[in-house]
Amino acid sequence: MGVQSLLVNKHACFTAPLCYKKQKTTPSSFHHHPSAMSASLQTAEPGKTRVGFLGMGIMGKAMAHNLIKAGYDVTVWNRSSSACQPLLDQGATLGSSPAAVVDATDITLAMLSDPRACVEVALGPQGVVKGLASGKGYIDVSTVDAATAAQVEAAVHKGGGMYLEAPVSGSKKPAEDGQLIFLTAGDRALFDAGAPLLDVMGKASFYLGDSAGNGANMKLVVNMIMGCMMASFAEGLALAEKSGLKKEDLLEVIKLGAIAAPMFSMKGPTMIQQQYATAFPLKHQQKDLRLALELGGATDQRLDIARAANRLYEDAMGGNYGDADFSAVMEAVMSKGMVDVGEDSEAQRRQQLYEIRAEATMLVESIEDRAVEAVEAAQAEAAEAVKEVERLRLELEGLKGEK
Repeated sequence: MGVQSLLVNKHACFTAPLCYKKQKTTPSSFHHHPSAMSASLQTAEPGKTRVGFLGMGIMGKAMAHNLIKAGYDVTVWNRSSSACQPLLDQGATLGSSPAAVVDATDITLAMLSDPRACVEVALGPQGVVKGLASGKGYIDVSTVDAATAAQVEAAVHKGGGMYLEAPVSGSKKPAEDGQLIFLTAGDRALFDAGAPLLDVMGKASFYLGDSAGNGANMKLVVNMIMGCMMASFAEGLALAEKSGLKKEDLLEVIKLGAIAAPMFSMKGPTMIQQQYATAFPLKHQQKDLRLALELGGATDQRLDIARAANRLYEDAMGGNYGDADFSAVMEAVMSKGMVDVGEDSEAQRRQQLYEIRAEATMLVESIEDRAVEAVEAAQAEAAEAVKEVERLRLELEGLKGEK
């Protein structure tokens, strides 16, 4: 039976994938299954729940700010402590290490750059697991692969804590506006207890089951689609210009058609101006495409479009656009080397591979034909040899009879 996708009022309770849709209510007005809650892990509430936040990048800073604004007692940490200063000015407390933050709080969230950072922060000498105890929860909202999520979950459980992976769909502006979408999996009790926190930072929270990795895989699929859409959009803008069309007209046509998308409307005007103020770093989009391709390899799923898009983002990275917004893939699309069909183009490599395979098939067939001919010739010669031997035998017997 397929899994039903449901989006309902967050006060309702139902089967996976569970989604809490944000309402204009205070976090303390949530209702949940008492039976699903751990006696030592209470529902988050401003003024009562101590919250930790690890990672003060573009997203983490905005998310932590919203938690402080909602009245939560927040302790923050970042590798470079100076990045925490804006939050400290708003009333946050500075933690000396991830372990210290977890030790001082009830539920800790982390928004980190990549799988390696997530593992180091969670499992390092002063990592999250060192500060864990029964009744504490760790919610990782970073985008990582399923294997990393499972690795961190196992370590958190071993340390006595609860774990929830909750990668987000959305970039800087949705993070600032509290309009993110959380794609979660892991301990249901922590999902229920942390729901008010997610509500402050987002507009919807999907619970995709108790298997860590479901959230990671969903996020990789979503970001793979987004990266491919952006690369294709950039190619469309470039082709329109090369064809003598106005890029502004293309934006208007797209806006009124079936392929209209908020991302195109938001990013299009700045892409035309070749301005790429960072909302979602290109290096992170390329990382997500790489992880999606690895997932495709592990599941034996062809991802030809994603592979081609990834090459464009890699080229943009090579052009020092890694820290720019992911819409800077436009620069790779417009570069001469990517417009011309060169010797290393994917299409030409496929053609060469096809020709090699065809030539190899013809060679094998030719060898098989020659082998069959050789065998037939040998069989004929053997038959003649048998006849000759029989003739000689009969002749010999005749000579013996004459004697």
